[in-house]
This record gives sequence, structure tokens and C-alpha cells, in this order.
Amino acid sequence: VQLQASGGGLVQAGGSLRLSCAASGRTFSTYVMGWFRQAPGKEREFVAASRSGGYTYYGDSAKGRFTISRDNAKNTVYLQMNSLKPEDTAVYYCAASNTPTYYARSYHYWGQGTEVTVSS
Repeated sequence: VQLQASGGGLVQAGGSLRLSCAASGRTFSTYVMGWFRQAPGKEREFVAASRSGGYTYYGDSAKGRFTISRDNAKNTVYLQMNSLKPEDTAVYYCAASNTPTYYARSYHYWGQGTEVTVSS
């Protein structure tokens, strides 16, 4: 599986962004798709994950502000981010796993990352 993330950019605090992650391959629907982020000097952090059938999982930083969704017909997973804060500034990565998990080491396929900068 090859993943291509996009949609990052510069936004003011309180604004919104929608990230997209397009996947290659025919088995997209079988994967748990996750979003992680990594800020400078910090460890990679789980943001959200989606499993086909409407199952979603969120990290504490994302609850109530971010929404993950997927379109299996388009092999794409999205991350809608609202009410952005400066502390959301990071490189955001999409990833694919065979199991629903918060642990980055369990995701076997990774996109290249898209940078999100939230100004105060």
C-alpha cells in the first residue's frame, strides 16, 4: 500500500483544515487507517483512526475537534480539523494497519507527511 497525504498548510488559530490521504491498492477497505502527528522535538502522537463499518478512534488531543472519515470507493481517508490551536502544529502522517491500534509501531505503511502550521 502506498499512501499520499495532502491538505496541510498555514492556518490561523480557530481555523479549519481538511487533510486527505490517498491510498493505492485494491484492499484499502480492509485496512485500519490512522492519522498521527509529530511536532518538532516530540514523539509521534496518535490522532485518529478509522475502520471500515463506521468505527472511529480518537486521541485525546483530537476529541471534539477533529473528525476522521473514509471513502473506500476513492481509497481515501480524511481528517477534518476544526478549532485549530497553535499546539496542533506538526507534520501529520497517514498510516495503514491490519488492526485498530493507537501504537505507531503497529502501522506498517506510512505516507510522507503533510505539514500543518497554526499561527496564534
